[in-house]
Amino acid sequence: MKIGNLILSGKVILAPLAGIADTSFRLVAKKFGASLVYTEMVSAEGLVRGNTATLRLLYFREEERPIGVQIFGSHPENMAQACPVIDKLKPDLLDLNFGCPVKKVVQKNGGAALLKDLKLLEKIVLAVTRSSRIPVTVKTRSGWDQNSLVALEVAKIAENCGASAITIHPRTQKDDYSKRADWDIIAQVKQKVSIPVIGSGDIFTPQDAKNMLDQTACDAVMIGRGALGNPWIFSQTNHFLEYGEQLAEPSLEERIKVCLEHTALSVKEKGEYIGLKIMRKHLAWYTMWMPRSKELRSKLFVLETLDEVKKAFDEYLLMLQKECQMI
Repeated sequence: MKIGNLILSGKVILAPLAGIADTSFRLVAKKFGASLVYTEMVSAEGLVRGNTATLRLLYFREEERPIGVQIFGSHPENMAQACPVIDKLKPDLLDLNFGCPVKKVVQKNGGAALLKDLKLLEKIVLAVTRSSRIPVTVKTRSGWDQNSLVALEVAKIAENCGASAITIHPRTQKDDYSKRADWDIIAQVKQKVSIPVIGSGDIFTPQDAKNMLDQTACDAVMIGRGALGNPWIFSQTNHFLEYGEQLAEPSLEERIKVCLEHTALSVKEKGEYIGLKIMRKHLAWYTMWMPRSKELRSKLFVLETLDEVKKAFDEYLLMLQKECQMI
């Protein structure tokens, strides 16, 4: 798959997950075979103002490549002015978010709110494609609500304004995540535009990914929620798409090993206190399906050092071994 001048090694991409997809998470996803990763969603206005916290979200390591930066905003001028700031860091792609359904974003006319004003959306895409030195992509939902499905119109705008690819998440802003994604919308877009189309929504297994590719003819799939606590989905999906066979699920020991590696990366990047605090949600996802998970999480969430986390997992495995011996 080719996006602008960028050639991807596979068809499975990590979604730009706000508050989740930091460097440590992206590195784990890359290790397991994500062919492209994105930063967390970044405010264009914050970049233009030089906000330190916003600028920090642009940070990435060379081993994360290829990587895209995703920005949001509602003012064409700010979106264009953010491009030189991003270009200095030389990511591989710049993605425009027209799909975020979160209230604090849409209240500022950003994210999915722009699906109600396609003329403004077009001005933004045109301003950014003219200002960016790297390929520009677009991520959108299918519309604001079921009475205004505009994914195809957005895709046409993106194509005509010089975007190099478009990602379709076929739910409306009003749907949030409560309704099944309508993959037919992805298929309709793919039939009508010549730029690559990436499908997103309800991919939780390798079979889901293959089904989306087969049913929609999209060029790649983007995985978000399906990767939470489950980076194996990238290697499993790549293997399934290439060989048509399912890899075995990781063992309990393997899950704990990768969880600890992820935790160590987070601590290395952000320090022990912040790194462990950020990891709590990930620890919940990694341990969700483990035996006695509620008891395990209650211990993990109050720990303050990486060594304590390692010790807690060692004690957990020892407890399970003793329980098995008693049966």
